[in-house]
Amino acid sequence: MTVHLDTQADLDDAIHALVRSDPRLGPVLETAGMPALRRREPGFAGLAAIVCGQQLSTKAAAAIWGRVSTTFDPFHHDVVKKARADRLGRLGLSAAKIKSLKFIARELSDERLNLDVLAEEDADTAHATLTRLHGIGPWTADIYLLFCLGHGDAWPAGDLAIQEAMRIGLGLKSRPTVKEMQPLAEPWRPLRGAAAHLWWSYYHAIKKREGVIAGAAATSPKPPAKKTLAKKTLANRTIAKKKPAQPKSVSNSKGVLNKSRVAKSSAKTAKTALRKTAAKKAGARK
Repeated sequence: MTVHLDTQADLDDAIHALVRSDPRLGPVLETAGMPALRRREPGFAGLAAIVCGQQLSTKAAAAIWGRVSTTFDPFHHDVVKKARADRLGRLGLSAAKIKSLKFIARELSDERLNLDVLAEEDADTAHATLTRLHGIGPWTADIYLLFCLGHGDAWPAGDLAIQEAMRIGLGLKSRPTVKEMQPLAEPWRPLRGAAAHLWWSYYHAIKKREGVIAGAAATSPKPPAKKTLAKKTLANRTIAKKKPAQPKSVSNSKGVLNKSRVAKSSAKTAKTALRKTAAKKAGARK
């Protein structure tokens, strides 16, 4: 039986059921508080909005989707299928995203794909159906199932925030990989989607607390100061070793110059004396 998270009451009931079945989630709920239900538009428009936002900031994704959805209003797969690629490109879509949207639009138009029926399928089966589409990866598929269709068992195993939240909340040695996330969430079937909402809320609560600690550590000047002091001390020692050699060199050179000047002066004085003596003798002869 597929559980749907269509209202906040649905999510509340699912979270309480999870805590009763897995006591480890009790402290997680106490820290996170009851998560708020988040939903997006279903159908082609909802999937297209997620595709437009792939690998973009929230602000950039919202701006591009705003232009796309306004240009094609109402947003229908037949319209996108017929739209020129250069027109879509001018709205901010990359070539890869244009190719993905057009492929999905063709699949819907040719009735090879039915997005509405995915809400009633097993989460793993629905996930496999979506990831077979060009440009739809595991994360995009799970986000669509969870937020657009309200699938109660959709499990975004590749979401880094959920992985990190589970590492902290379950006391794991390291952040679990995508492969490790599957068995970890197995006890929460068929409410893995509700568990995802809980772990996201827990992540935001923990991040807010850890952010202060991380910020303080980042601004601490002690480690750099030690390195700087060590470098300065080493430099001073090097200079101290070199200094004695420099004055001696300068002093010796000055000594040599002074001796040379004295020698020249003495020689000059001697020559002058000789000239005077020679002049006296010459005068005596005369």
